[in-house]
Amino acid sequence: MNLSRSEFVTVNGIRLHVRRWGAEDAPVLFMLHGWMDVAASFQFVVDALGGDWQVIAPDMRGFGLSDWPAAQRGGGSYWFHDYVADLDALLDHYAPDGQVNLVGHSLGANVVCFYAGVRPERVRRVVDLEGFGMSATVPAQAPKRVRDWLDEMRSPPQLRPYATLADVAARLVKTNPRLQAARARFLAQHWSKPVAGANGEGGYMLLGDPAHKMVNPVLYRLEEIMAVWACVSAKVLHVEATNSETLAWIAGKVPIDEFKQRFAAFPDWRERFIEEAGHMVHHDQPEAVARLIEAFCAA
Repeated sequence: MNLSRSEFVTVNGIRLHVRRWGAEDAPVLFMLHGWMDVAASFQFVVDALGGDWQVIAPDMRGFGLSDWPAAQRGGGSYWFHDYVADLDALLDHYAPDGQVNLVGHSLGANVVCFYAGVRPERVRRVVDLEGFGMSATVPAQAPKRVRDWLDEMRSPPQLRPYATLADVAARLVKTNPRLQAARARFLAQHWSKPVAGANGEGGYMLLGDPAHKMVNPVLYRLEEIMAVWACVSAKVLHVEATNSETLAWIAGKVPIDEFKQRFAAFPDWRERFIEEAGHMVHHDQPEAVARLIEAFCAA
């Protein structure tokens, strides 16, 4: 296993935890994890990389060892554009000059694709792992969306505790039955932290602000997202699992081919499929993911 080293960088008033693998003079891959995940999630892909790379991956705000913004702690909403601003600041810190290679999974993929459209001069390659955007919305959905958000502000969601690390690992396997037991045990250590209960008993809590589970009062405006994607000058590689349950969920009743027409907004886009994998494709088939990343970013 390639060991990572931890750093903490303060950006936009938030102290972010960053994992780094590889030599500091090696070509860099910036990696951004998905929702309710952590940077250590990329460990298996890093281990599968055959070339000489430096991988830099932050815990996004409110996840892992990064701070929970005071405005969100105990209730509130996380705004997509804050993730974009954090990435912008991190790139200024680690790679102030030239272009960068960005890899994102799920939420992280949506962030890097968006960033590549608003700062096209900064991005060389984009690898989008299971990033689809969200379901298109219509203005008529706004009243209920805001009402749901107000209701959750009154009674914010909570995360349940787990008695043991084995229980955390079991939860990961329940969510993704393809996840190997050894990988689940590794992830459980980075996905949770030990806590003391009110009666002194031990337990584990997930390393994520439960405010991430709140509905966002702002509708997802597909036309605006596609306008940003149209400004991407980097080559984009979309990597999709053949058994992606997330694609089916986001597309809903819209036929998949029709749903994926949104990707026509990217000027230079191609896709690859990975067999025997679901949404957590970097956990299910890290070797295949690593090969695609290296071939695309080294070209």
